[in-house]
Amino acid sequence: MNTIIMAGGSGSRLWPSSRSLFPKQFLSVVGNDTMLQATLARVDGLNSGSTSVICNEEHRFVVAQQAQDFGAELSSIILEPVGRNTAPAIALAAFDALESAEDKAPLLLIMAADHVINDVAAFHSAVEVAQAQAEAGSLVTFGIVPESAHTGYGYIQRGAEVAGKGGQDGAYVVSRYVEKPDAATAQSYMEAGGYYWNSGMFLFAADVYLNELKAFRPDIYTACEKAFANRQRDKDFLRIDADAFMACPDESIDYAVMEKTDKAVVVPLSAGWSDVGAWSSLWEIGDQDASGNVSSGDVLSHNTVNSYIRAEHRLVATVGLDNVVVVETNDAVLVAAKDQVQDVKKIVEALKAQNRSEVSQHRHVYRPWGVYDSIDNGERYQVKRITVKPGAKLSVQMHHHRAEHWIVVSGTAKVTNGDKEIMLTENQSTYIPVGVVHALENPGVIPLELIEVQSGSYLGEDDIVRFEDRYGRVPKA
Repeated sequence: MNTIIMAGGSGSRLWPSSRSLFPKQFLSVVGNDTMLQATLARVDGLNSGSTSVICNEEHRFVVAQQAQDFGAELSSIILEPVGRNTAPAIALAAFDALESAEDKAPLLLIMAADHVINDVAAFHSAVEVAQAQAEAGSLVTFGIVPESAHTGYGYIQRGAEVAGKGGQDGAYVVSRYVEKPDAATAQSYMEAGGYYWNSGMFLFAADVYLNELKAFRPDIYTACEKAFANRQRDKDFLRIDADAFMACPDESIDYAVMEKTDKAVVVPLSAGWSDVGAWSSLWEIGDQDASGNVSSGDVLSHNTVNSYIRAEHRLVATVGLDNVVVVETNDAVLVAAKDQVQDVKKIVEALKAQNRSEVSQHRHVYRPWGVYDSIDNGERYQVKRITVKPGAKLSVQMHHHRAEHWIVVSGTAKVTNGDKEIMLTENQSTYIPVGVVHALENPGVIPLELIEVQSGSYLGEDDIVRFEDRYGRVPKA
């Protein structure tokens, strides 16, 4: 059984912490690990083989770094040039699994990178039940035993119980899928019983899924087959044919396969699950104090009840609030009524319309070589604090519109400045004029910290002409 972790998506409802270039699956919103790392940990203890992650191409270095930091070895990081929903993404993973299979088609445990599951033992037990059904040829989905008449989830109605395979009971034929209901309908499901929240997690054999996809959506199957056939492997990354995949329809696995197949089986799961779809979800699953508040970071509250308060970089103080969400980052603050946090996406849409950077990235911007923090900026200048990991190197590059001044704060810098190569240590600096080819490397064993002062008529990140790059970011000729 191989594990496939889907790490796409933008997580716009968790703005301002989640940004399109660093969405919620890469954040630590519950505990110290990121959501991706918590998902990787969830696999430990299962009788599983390889683990693959599917992500957007622009997130590839974040996935690789977080897996490395966690000590997880990934068999593939499958890169989607564009998002085409879950049916095509899973098809790519199925083709990849079949290519490396030694004998029979492997089972695929499909998980999302942005879910919370508190009871890992209960999850493992449900996987064992599902595995027996998948080995018998079923397409298994996990249905969350509902705790409330939630209107934010789709529902699955179960039918007759399926005979246990390998001594395992507790699986049911899927009677039907139901769209997100209104409050009255959701309450009727709770009272009737036999309805589950649609979790978006699955377990099935790779060939069974592809055969069903080919039968019901041959257009998706053909596009993914073509995209995978023209794949290229680049270190840890599996790159598929962009043109072929862009021609693929955008469709979920539910619509494309699960609602049409007669092989669908649901296994109930009661394990403290949440898809963390909004800030209110973190209040629901968090440890509430005596006033019903969930706080994170440096928070002081007075006469505040039933609220979620998150301080990421500075003190946040609240007075006289009830049923609100407050989220502070280093460049934005969100204040919202807790029962209206789904509309945070409206703020994100407005930011996109204004072409503001706060929709896509934080002040801290992660790169394969390290991270930079935009400390200050003005009309013709920008100041960054740059951290370069030991042994890492920025690309050999030049700029048409800006000059740069580098001042080393700690560590050792190996600098290429035109035709000169110099070594700089603490409190030493160098100036790089406009148009001069340059590079920065950390040859040491501790992080390199430096201050970069940019000046010029244009300071955008797209004013970078790369000549060499060890991370494959040089455009092909």
